[in-house]
Amino acid sequence: MTADVVLHNGRFTTLDRGNPHASAVAIKDQKFLLVGTEAEVMPLVCADTKVVDLKGRRVLPGLCDNHTHVVRGGLNFNMELRWDGVASLGDAMNMLRHQVAVTPPPQWVRVIGGFSENQFLEKRLPTLDEINALAPDTPVFILHLYDRALLNGAALRAVGYTRDTPNPPGGEIQRDAAGNPTGLLLARPNAGVLYATLAKGPKLPFDYQLNSTRHFLRELNRLGVTSVIDAGGGFQNYPDDYAVIQKLDDDGHMTVRLAYNLFTQKPKEETEDFLAWTSSVKYKQGNDYFRHNGAGEMLVFSAADFEDFREPKPNLPETMESDLEEVVRILAENRWPWRMHATYDETITRALDVFEKVNQDIPLEGLNWFFDHAETISERSIDRVAALGGGIAVQHRMAYQGEYFVERYGHGAAEATPPVARMLDKGVKVSAGTDATRVASYNPWVALAWLITGRTVGGTKLYPRSNCLDRETALRMLTENVAWFSNEVGCKGRVQVGHFADLVVPDRDFFSCAEQEISFLTSELTMVGGRIVFSAGDFRELDENTLPPAMPDWSPVRTFGGYGAPDWAGNGGEYNLRRQVINACNCASSCNVHGHDHAAAWSSSLPTRDLKGFFGTLGCQCWAV
Repeated sequence: MTADVVLHNGRFTTLDRGNPHASAVAIKDQKFLLVGTEAEVMPLVCADTKVVDLKGRRVLPGLCDNHTHVVRGGLNFNMELRWDGVASLGDAMNMLRHQVAVTPPPQWVRVIGGFSENQFLEKRLPTLDEINALAPDTPVFILHLYDRALLNGAALRAVGYTRDTPNPPGGEIQRDAAGNPTGLLLARPNAGVLYATLAKGPKLPFDYQLNSTRHFLRELNRLGVTSVIDAGGGFQNYPDDYAVIQKLDDDGHMTVRLAYNLFTQKPKEETEDFLAWTSSVKYKQGNDYFRHNGAGEMLVFSAADFEDFREPKPNLPETMESDLEEVVRILAENRWPWRMHATYDETITRALDVFEKVNQDIPLEGLNWFFDHAETISERSIDRVAALGGGIAVQHRMAYQGEYFVERYGHGAAEATPPVARMLDKGVKVSAGTDATRVASYNPWVALAWLITGRTVGGTKLYPRSNCLDRETALRMLTENVAWFSNEVGCKGRVQVGHFADLVVPDRDFFSCAEQEISFLTSELTMVGGRIVFSAGDFRELDENTLPPAMPDWSPVRTFGGYGAPDWAGNGGEYNLRRQVINACNCASSCNVHGHDHAAAWSSSLPTRDLKGFFGTLGCQCWAV
């Protein structure tokens, strides 16, 4: 037998405990045929084999995101100005200024989450006055996580909000002394007002949505992502909003494997949704690139505990258990797995009561159901999840909201939010992801950095070392562990014979680079099913996935690219320059907060008048360099 593709002269971290390291692999029919030494693999080369010299580089299994919103994100990617990974508000506002200048009416400029004000050197959001001065006529909508949105005057006019517009349930339209909307929308804590307002904006036509989704998938490939589980979302209707992904799959243009869960859309009509879907959609229908994965993350609206840590925990209604039981019985009877959004242990405890009750009548064994998020889950609840054969899917939301959690509940409470290390110790099924693209960025390296360092994107140390993971364990959380959550154990997550030939060659060695460099990693070669779907640097000429330019021609993607605005000349290459400065720093003072990113500390507003705050709380040592 001969190979379709051979990669050699590499340093493979396979995550296969029986064969943890390799220097070469052979690929046949989109799967790994042989994983071993050059002497073992090279005899499989024939005249038609594609041979890639990896030049001694580290190779990892392709990254798998256990919870993201790629279907929705792809439909809108080309319209969105991304502030993910942008280091200063000054740079972000310069990007906004540029985009306002090129966006034609009636289009909006929209910054749709994926960032935190704490990532900025200035540690703040722009003011409404600053936004209105920069964009007096073009509608601007800026979504910060799921806690607030900033709309300029033009956007308020576009959505029709006036002094007569009532506050929606669980949300607030902030008003001035005369009762007129100021442009600040607040989740209290229900984010419905944010979803609904954003949904009023213009949409791309179908052909542009195809182009947009392809560019989003390529951006994920640039970051080493080869597989995701899509958790549905508000205003994401099945099957209409899945037509773009279906078309890409039909045409062979999927470069990320996507398993999707179906998310109910209308309060008090959840039962009708799931009765209709379980009778018309077969569990796991589809193929290795696009297939059904069950229900959720919204099962019933009465159980939705929104995760805005600036607000108190929501009190869920007494009807939650009865509503949830009705839906879970339908799913269990039809052998559909489910995922359930649950931020707080109070929600998890009540849901487990329901699951245990259903289990008495309809055994849940063999259904790979799980909770999402679980920031405050208790040890007792972890044990109950394990006893029922469930799992826990964590995401790096605390990397973006950690400071707000600490403000409300204190540092002590934040030390195990979520208690990832304890979950692993107890043997429960657990994996990691991002919850992109709104409450957090889609960059999986940020999630890995959060698991390893315990820090937020703003530099705050949340976790003691006991709740942080070593690099191999963290990598397993975003590779092989995810396979259980999409019922693909034995198919993906490792570089192993018989697994999908999905892999990534990072631009730096994940295992030897400095901790503060992990979140900056990108791919120089990403392969899905043996096909090179992204390449850069030493491997640039190998790319088999060239795309037409982003559409429309004013798309922010054309100017800025994706995470960290890597393509924008206007930032002077700030993202890459910052990396170079960190790498070149050979000083003996690696700061507890900033590592060797001393410029971030020197440029920020430090509490110099409060010595305890400056030296103690922050633990910053950059002043001594």
